[in-house]
Order: sequence, then C-alpha cells, then structure tokens
Amino acid sequence: MEGTTDSGGGRRGIPWRIAVWGIAALVLLLPLFAMQFTEEVAWDLADFAIFGAMLAGACGTYELAARATGSSAYRAGVGVALAAAFILVWMNLAVGIIGNEENPANLMYGGVLAVGIIGSIIARFQPHGMGRALVATALAQALVAVIALIAGLGYTLILTGFFVALWLTSARLFQRAAREQAREGAAP
Repeated sequence: MEGTTDSGGGRRGIPWRIAVWGIAALVLLLPLFAMQFTEEVAWDLADFAIFGAMLAGACGTYELAARATGSSAYRAGVGVALAAAFILVWMNLAVGIIGNEENPANLMYGGVLAVGIIGSIIARFQPHGMGRALVATALAQALVAVIALIAGLGYTLILTGFFVALWLTSARLFQRAAREQAREGAAP
C-alpha cells in the first residue's frame, strides 16, 4: 500500500477517525432509542453486545486500513467492503436473507465473506489484488442467489443486486487505488 496521495495519519486524520467512531456509537444507540417508542424493537444485552462487537470490528479494521495508506480510493474501497460485510452479517443474524435467520441456507453467505477475506489475504491487501478479490466476492454473492433459486429456497433479486453492486463498487475503488499507485511508482 505504498504510493500514497494524501496522508491519512497525523492530525489531518483525526476528524475522520472521530467521525467513524462517532457514527458507530450513534448507530449503536439507535435501537435503544427505538425501544423507547415501539415494541417492535426489543433488544437485550446480548443483542447490544453482538452489535457493538461488530461495529468495533468494522471500525477497527477501517482504522487499520486508513493508517496503512493515504490513498482515499483505497480507504473508500475498504469502507464500502466493510459496510457490505457488516450489513450482510447483521441481516443474516437479525432476520435472515433466505427464509428466516434460522434457515441453514443462510450459511452460504459465510462463504461469500470467506471468498473476500481469503482473496484479500492472498492479494496481501495490495489494491490490484483487492479489486480482484472483491469481484470474486460479487460473483460468490450472485452464486448464492442462483443456488437459492435452483433449490427453490427463495431469495431477493433486489437484495442480491444491492450486495453485488457494493462489492463491485469496492472493487472499482481498489482498481482506482492500484492505478494511482502505478502512476506514483512510474513518476521520477
């Protein structure tokens, strides 16, 4: 992740870090706020703990990526991929995507995440390889929908399209970061 265009560290990075962690804290408080007005939202301590751990993991991962590179395209790619993964996991835990949250077919989405994680590790988190890993993740997401359709499990085409679009957007951002890195490497 060499070849940075702008520094994400130092004092200039502090507002973004505060914003990321502040938004996470507000998101964690939303269910508590909603519980004051409706009985539709009924979270217990375990729900808040799981949600908080997921937010801390996503924000911590983003923080590591932001510190590792100054490329805004790379950081945006990480942010989009983390948001997609976060939403995918949370939806599966909360209500399930295929049927309800107890349907074992939802475990296929763990494979989608595994494709992205393993691909990122193989790419050693370099932007060009990350782009490829996220394209593979988008294909895995689409494959789950195809399997669910063939098996008659039911799925949501719009939801699949939403996640595929997020994975491909992230891939595109990583490709932009790779081009930036290549240009900086070619400059004298």
